[in-house]
Amino acid sequence: MIPVEKLRGIEERFEEIEKKLADPEVYSDYETYRKLAKEKAELEPIVVKYRELKEVLERIAESKEIIDEESDEELVELAKEELKELEEKREQLEKELKILLLPKDPNDEKNIFLEIRAAAGGEEAALFAADLFRMYARYAERKGWKIQLLDANVTGRGGFKEVVALIEGKGAYSRLKYESGVHRVQRIPETESGGRIHTSTATVAVLPEVDEEEVEIRPEDIRIDVFRSSGAGGQHVNVTDSAVRITHIPTGIVVQCQDERSQHQNREKAMRMLRAKLKEMMERQRQQEISEERRKQVGTGERSEKIRTYNFPQNRVTDHRIGLTLYRLGDILDGDLDEIIDALIAHDQAEKLKRME
Repeated sequence: MIPVEKLRGIEERFEEIEKKLADPEVYSDYETYRKLAKEKAELEPIVVKYRELKEVLERIAESKEIIDEESDEELVELAKEELKELEEKREQLEKELKILLLPKDPNDEKNIFLEIRAAAGGEEAALFAADLFRMYARYAERKGWKIQLLDANVTGRGGFKEVVALIEGKGAYSRLKYESGVHRVQRIPETESGGRIHTSTATVAVLPEVDEEEVEIRPEDIRIDVFRSSGAGGQHVNVTDSAVRITHIPTGIVVQCQDERSQHQNREKAMRMLRAKLKEMMERQRQQEISEERRKQVGTGERSEKIRTYNFPQNRVTDHRIGLTLYRLGDILDGDLDEIIDALIAHDQAEKLKRME
């Protein structure tokens, strides 16, 4: 059953906000207006769906009344057909409302830090890490998000031992949070003369950006070093000591940024990355306390978990968490990830709905 009283309360609050937003005094107070407009935008999808459900329920009642009281058999038959369609519509609307009422992840709208590291497989793993980075960069482009390379350790053949980027865009974390884990590739390396298929892996970590007030970093707890950027080659190589490395002494976490020409900009981005890493560490510690709940989830953030295999000979991509297999590897590596991500989101929602029943 859907929580009708809760839905009524949401609709009342939505109508109250609409009245306040029409008030000239509220309109002239930018901060109050902004907060109310944000709340209205969050409630609107629920209210629209709830009003649609109410309309369907009214029509169901009308159809039942015709069936019970009407003597015209043809009219009764039409009412029965309509009732069947309306009941199906009601079930669909109730399901959609349950999903809309699921607790929101507070990080969903945030920007992310994306870290990709070559794991097992040497140079082939580094080349695969570069393939994954390109895949996410192309996906970001498709979504209209901004991607900035922050740090990279490039191999001689153009792979990445590790690469770190900032992806800025509405809903970036909500779409990419399921990508954390071990990605596996099966293919014949260019260096393999015998035509044997090799298996290599790379790890992906997706960290939501953290607001300054969420994580306190004391100046005495960090050591800042500056150095000359090694760069990724080409025009972006710095020729001054503008690259920044920050070490968080209590935890040993080290971050660095060398993409910007300005030491100040590199320091600012490195601090943003450090906050994200510290928040992730705190979250991991918290999750250990509720590990059973973690195991029930689709797998968001477990870096040790093998989540997906990219098989080149069979043109196949398999997501092991949900048993999804697609035979269009080229499209997916070109950033066409929505089918996989949508399936992961649907699975996650279904699991959460089960636990609410």
